Amino acid sequence: MAMMGVLTLSAQSVYDYSVKDDAGKDVSLAEYKGKVLLIVNTATRCGFTPQYKELEALYEKYSKDGFEILDFPCNQFGQQAPGTIQEIHQFCTVNFNINFPQFDKIEVNGANEHPLYTFLKAQKGFGGFDTNDQRGKFMDDMLRKKDANYDKKSDIKWNFTKFLVSRDGRVLKRYEPTDKLSDIEADMQMEVNPVLSNIMARRSIRKYLDKPVEHEKLETIALAGINAPSGMNRQPWIVRVVEDQKLIADVNQAAGRSLFYDAPALICVCTPANGRGELDAGLLGENMMLAAQSMGLGTCCLGGPVRFLLSNEKCKFFLDRLDIPADYKLNYILAIGYPNEQPDAKPRDASKVKYIK
Repeated sequence: MAMMGVLTLSAQSVYDYSVKDDAGKDVSLAEYKGKVLLIVNTATRCGFTPQYKELEALYEKYSKDGFEILDFPCNQFGQQAPGTIQEIHQFCTVNFNINFPQFDKIEVNGANEHPLYTFLKAQKGFGGFDTNDQRGKFMDDMLRKKDANYDKKSDIKWNFTKFLVSRDGRVLKRYEPTDKLSDIEADMQMEVNPVLSNIMARRSIRKYLDKPVEHEKLETIALAGINAPSGMNRQPWIVRVVEDQKLIADVNQAAGRSLFYDAPALICVCTPANGRGELDAGLLGENMMLAAQSMGLGTCCLGGPVRFLLSNEKCKFFLDRLDIPADYKLNYILAIGYPNEQPDAKPRDASKVKYIK
């Protein structure tokens, strides 16, 4: 068990684990690389068992887009998954016509829990039931009678708990059995759609590998940038791509610190000094950051270093090398390179969005 714990702590994604299929054969989850996964522990005699029908509908709708449901029957919750995996599979096929893969029965909590679930729970703990929902309140009341502090633990609480996993093996979100499948589908669409998943995966990167960015990739990123929308097609921006790592090192030395998080390349975006063109430049930058993300590169949009460069005489040589026209100003800098970190997403306030119907 100690060794399993060490392996779980060192694991980086679900692809580090193997499971047994319904024939007892070992299957590496690495076989599912590049697919969006919904991992669920199920039972055939549970009040939530009809969710099989909804899960199959999701599978039929999105499997062609690289979506997979991985079903792990578990008998730990009210002994509601009796029988062999073959009997369970027959029940699900006859009653719900499921086509997604079912794996051998496992335990998801306790001394004999499968290492996959140790990993999943470590990545996404229990977030609580919605007690404003009738089913959520029922589950909360039932579990709290057994353990007043049940919600402080990351354990799986009941059948049909689900984990959404990205195409690169990261655990994105955990859903309790009372969560609506429509909400899960909305989150899933952000991953299945390659454009949306690229948007959702982008993070500001502040740690980079000591590895240069290929010139060809920088050319592609710049091309994506200048194809951003521009009012009246004025294209008011000027872009300078800095690949000269000695220049970057020299300005960092002059500043007495790393201005750009040790990124190996920079993209400097300039706009007219009269203040026009900033909206267009913002669209340009977003295009470039998303293009970089799609190519396995990380970015960070920097404003503070620009203010420092403009106010520090020792760094004038850097601005001179950029060859910015007199009627333009440096607006922002994108640090760009191969990421050496995987930051979690920061919370977003959806209440700031209102729909006028």
